[in-house]
Amino acid sequence: MKEIFNRRSIRKFKDQAVEPEKIDRLLRAAMQAPSAGNQQPWEFIVVKEKETLESLSQVSPYAKPVANSAVTFVLLANGDALKIPTAWEEDMGAAAQNLLLEAVHLELGGVWFGVATSDAVVENVRKLFNLPAGIKPFALISVGYPDGQKNEFTDRYKPEKVHYEKWL
Repeated sequence: MKEIFNRRSIRKFKDQAVEPEKIDRLLRAAMQAPSAGNQQPWEFIVVKEKETLESLSQVSPYAKPVANSAVTFVLLANGDALKIPTAWEEDMGAAAQNLLLEAVHLELGGVWFGVATSDAVVENVRKLFNLPAGIKPFALISVGYPDGQKNEFTDRYKPEKVHYEKWL
């Protein structure tokens, strides 16, 4: 699957909307992810309005590219519906990767901004969207048509990181 090998973090986007059918495909791809006990904890806020994108770009010092994206997906986990409470981050990581790979397939660019890794950023997202207590912010994924950057292959394989049957 060439998308796995070609995907790169794209942070610069053209001033061009992403078609609704592509947004739908991205969400469907995310929701096809595996999850522990099939708990499917994901919830999504789809942000396209420039004013909200600008506000969202302020939640983290690393999220500045959000402001110029065509669409940013706020990935959230519903903590009230977890069968396996310790697995929600793995579930959300799989959903995020599916969304990013589908973006490449659709000739879009995307970049993942961590949220769950910082209590301050979690609180900023929580306040911006007035989230209920049981909803856990996980990540932001900004998507758009790449402007100058490309999804292209860079070989990252390192055989010294592969161990067979034992550590050394």
